[in-house]
Amino acid sequence: MAEGTVTRRPTAVVIGASATGLLAAAALADFADVTVVERDRLPDGPEPRRGVPQARHAHLVWSGGVKAFDELLPGLTGEIVARGGRLVHIMGEMVSRAPNEVWFRRFTSTHHRNLVCSRDLLDSVLRSRVLADERITLCQETIALGLEGDARAVTGVHIRAGSDADADADASASADTGASAGAGAEESTLRADLVVDASGRGSRAPRWLTELGAPSVTEREVNAGVAYATRLYRAPEAARHIDFPLVNVQANPAKAPGRGGIILPIEGNRWIVTLAGTRGGEPTDDPDAFVEFALSLDDPVIGELVKGLEPLGDVITTRATANRRRYYEQVRHWPDGFLVLGDAIAGYNPVYGHGLTVAAQCALAVRDTLGAAGPGHPGLARRLQRAAARPVAAAWDLAVGQDALYPGATDTRPNGVERLLARFVDRAVETGARNPRAMAALLDVMSLERPATRLFSPDMLIPMFIGPRRPHLQGPPLTDAERKAAMP
Repeated sequence: MAEGTVTRRPTAVVIGASATGLLAAAALADFADVTVVERDRLPDGPEPRRGVPQARHAHLVWSGGVKAFDELLPGLTGEIVARGGRLVHIMGEMVSRAPNEVWFRRFTSTHHRNLVCSRDLLDSVLRSRVLADERITLCQETIALGLEGDARAVTGVHIRAGSDADADADASASADTGASAGAGAEESTLRADLVVDASGRGSRAPRWLTELGAPSVTEREVNAGVAYATRLYRAPEAARHIDFPLVNVQANPAKAPGRGGIILPIEGNRWIVTLAGTRGGEPTDDPDAFVEFALSLDDPVIGELVKGLEPLGDVITTRATANRRRYYEQVRHWPDGFLVLGDAIAGYNPVYGHGLTVAAQCALAVRDTLGAAGPGHPGLARRLQRAAARPVAAAWDLAVGQDALYPGATDTRPNGVERLLARFVDRAVETGARNPRAMAALLDVMSLERPATRLFSPDMLIPMFIGPRRPHLQGPPLTDAERKAAMP
């Protein structure tokens, strides 16, 4: 926050009422009065939201994110579960095939749990919890136009309030032209000791910073060319009375085009089914081709489980799946009073399911850094930005380590060290699929609970090189009861 002795309660502005923005507001509320600026009008309950088009696809929160949720907002996970969400044991309540086509055994000895529900439900519970805090104010239908300040310090954000969101679908263009958007729109400046950009993949922070005279930001993109298609189904009657497993077939980068899919049982006796394919193997929005695509995967288990079920709505597609990272933590002269979080720093291929976990861990890093340093110190924003970069980097390395192997994904092909590491990770997956101790080490990393160095621990290395080694499974480990329950 801005330099100087703090003699009043500081103020913060968070741009975006996304999950990242709400978690950031919760993290900041102990240290500042927070205003959340949101361009849309938010729904009152678990309903679709214009600003989150990706919400139709399958979402989950890894156990590292579940832990961060409950550290930031004690009891939040329990509230979501009480509303119909579910904590799914990894791998006990999952049927999952790794990218190297190895099926995981359903070990039950680990502590790891995924939080599974619709994105609408998660966002609704999170909104209700965060916005009930009297220290947090929501400004809806308000657009952030740019930053106030200079290259040394950001002191506020220019906003346009009262805008008609439909008439102002392109906020960037209207900001450039200065055009008024909608009757009654008013422009003003919100002063703040800290401005947080949580506006997601469409963040304009790089342009805003250069307009203030700050250095440009290094960016990198790794785009496997993944397209997603999702359809909602009514769960089979018998499957509604058991904890039906999450079913996941991951694409193999060694066999381009890569194709995969997931069945995610959610609240309301529904299954979210998301299919994915890289360049040359993309799914479409053709409802008649959806099950056929699922049956065409290397293992047809998803198609076999879905065929004959009652669809609930159309097929929804997206291609906004590139891994894109902005290295704000490397900017030599970072302005005081400004922070970028979540997808505005880095967005990932959604197949890895790390976005929400990283958002929660970023917010937790901000809270813990502020708790240790306290507001009002020069250079604090730089420390906050570097703290937020750590969970971002962990998820980035996991995603890019796989996606960079696809043809055309990046101009910079993996070097010798990166290829060697990728082979080691494949070996770790093969070991974890057969050994519960190795599985625990693998899940510590995949769940973003521990750094990647955990893969080099004795829990992984001893079974990897000494054994004993069980044979690999030859197919998906669904029980007879689960297969029977899945019959429509």
